[in-house]
Amino acid sequence: MRKYKYLTIFLLPLTVWVAFHQVGWLTFIPLFVFFIAVPLLELIVPKDRYNLNESEIEEAKNDPFYQILMYTLVPVQIFFLLYFLNLPFPEGDTLTLVGRVFSMGIMCGVIGINLGHELGHRHNTWELFLGEILMLTSLENHFIPYHNRGHHFQVATRQDPATARKGEWLYVFWFRSQIGSYIQAWKIEMKRMKIMQLPSLHWKNKMVIYTLVHALLLASIYAFFGFTGLLSFLAAALIGILLLETVNYIEHYGLLRQQDEKGVFERVKRKHSWNSNHFIGRALLFELSRHSDHHYKADKPYQVLASYEDAPQMPTGYPGMMVLALFPPLFFSIVHPHMSRSAQLA
Repeated sequence: MRKYKYLTIFLLPLTVWVAFHQVGWLTFIPLFVFFIAVPLLELIVPKDRYNLNESEIEEAKNDPFYQILMYTLVPVQIFFLLYFLNLPFPEGDTLTLVGRVFSMGIMCGVIGINLGHELGHRHNTWELFLGEILMLTSLENHFIPYHNRGHHFQVATRQDPATARKGEWLYVFWFRSQIGSYIQAWKIEMKRMKIMQLPSLHWKNKMVIYTLVHALLLASIYAFFGFTGLLSFLAAALIGILLLETVNYIEHYGLLRQQDEKGVFERVKRKHSWNSNHFIGRALLFELSRHSDHHYKADKPYQVLASYEDAPQMPTGYPGMMVLALFPPLFFSIVHPHMSRSAQLA
């Protein structure tokens, strides 16, 4: 029965559907549910530290339920984006428009980017393509080459733009991480072209393809939905991106790998990522909050990620930590003592 907890993700499209058919403050229902109600519930609901045993791991790896669930959410995301773009523009009702944009933006972040991240780690070409489709709904395709061949090697170092430094404010990090990861994605693909002895801007360069596809998507949205539709899409995509960067911020905040006398970094360990066993956030985010194990072995499917004592533990789940990060002094006052305890454990 443990696998059915992941069906709670459908609470997101359900609340977004309701929001799309409301006006005023009711259009912010997904925001209230996922960033107010869920963090409050996670203060009450006990943590779940259970790890699957060997037989359960093999069963979970071979159970098609987990793949089918991911595949199902791809057309759901596309349908909601098209439906969002088809909604009539509420003239003079700015609050309703903003609420709808925020609701779609949450879907772009939670389903589009988060699930795209999971599929982007797969070796199966079809699954990788689905991940790229999901990333496209937030114009965040550069994340895949950067994340897989940049972040996972440079994590917990100052060379990694997606590793937040101790004392760094979230609002500064948003820019540093997004711009830095985009630049690194180009460098990674340029280097790959050089190794393949191809021109830098060859069609096999994924960043070239992503750029062209982004331009085509934006032109198509403008052609079919007009300037208002284009602005609404860009705003929703931006919210999805900011959700991603806020998650990036809390995942490795203040954690750094040691260097030896030759400047070589120690290998990535579980202590270099923040972990959370808060049940609701784990289910809604496909175990993203068991991030320490994900970085320890990046190709591990979400359903078998485990929790380990040597991983620094967040004081609350991902949704709550994301809200705390919006208030840097409060975030620092809560997180820094946990960093000290983690250092003592290490």
